[in-house]
Amino acid sequence: MNSRWFAIVLVIVGASSYGLLSPLIKTAYQDGWNEFQITASQMTAGAALLWLLVLLQRKAWGNPFKGPWIKLSLVGMFGLTASTLLYNTALSEMDATVAIVLLFQFTWITIVMDSIANRKWPERNQWLAVGMIMLGTLCAVEAFEADWSRFTYLGILCGIGAAVTYGFFLFMAGRLETHLHPFMKSAVMITGSLPFLYLIYPPMAFFQAGGGSLLLWGVGLGGLGQVFPTIAFMIGIPRIGSTLAAMLGAVELPVGIVASLLFLNEAVHGVQWFGMLLILTGIVVAEKRKVS
Repeated sequence: MNSRWFAIVLVIVGASSYGLLSPLIKTAYQDGWNEFQITASQMTAGAALLWLLVLLQRKAWGNPFKGPWIKLSLVGMFGLTASTLLYNTALSEMDATVAIVLLFQFTWITIVMDSIANRKWPERNQWLAVGMIMLGTLCAVEAFEADWSRFTYLGILCGIGAAVTYGFFLFMAGRLETHLHPFMKSAVMITGSLPFLYLIYPPMAFFQAGGGSLLLWGVGLGGLGQVFPTIAFMIGIPRIGSTLAAMLGAVELPVGIVASLLFLNEAVHGVQWFGMLLILTGIVVAEKRKVS
């Protein structure tokens, strides 16, 4: 497997890891925790796990302040952390299906950012892929049957904001040049965003009754949501570019739906299977010219 295909696989697996979060977070909510507690524990545990990986990997050792640690922290703050905060707020203000549709606007938003930066308009196959992915998203979440009357202006702003900030993260992940090892790079990015997060979601639940259970949830969710995807994206996106990475990231939705079917026994209807197939086909179309 050449380095390009290895990078593609990394981005797909990283996005799939994000997809697994949805059923697990729902289970955590059923366990009695709310979105504020889960977000704080997830980010905190993710940062701790990343520093543990740095400690265990001698090649990752180095002075984090010799690299662009301020830029990394800002990307972590306004990319990963901000998208999490905004999306959680959107979910509390509107139907989950509508929130997902708004979030998945990151696909074309990232492409526009990349096009402006490179001064090069996307190719026809890429626009076709975006169209297939967006239509597939609408089908996969059964958006045509969603309760579109249940929304607020705050929810819409936060949903679009989550798409912009997540697109910003994907865009910057391919542009931050540094000598730092991917483990160190990811650790600095997540850690630098924690002060911003704690201003909004103070981690006081760790010190309350049942804090040990919350910590375990944080370790599991942090591993899937912060550790593996961040490392995979830091390695893969610089090799394939933000445009293709944005389209590959759409695999997150089919994985989340299938995981909900397997772990939560949620029903998956025919139109959803069609939507997932359309998303995967769009990803293939996006890379078709490169392969040929």
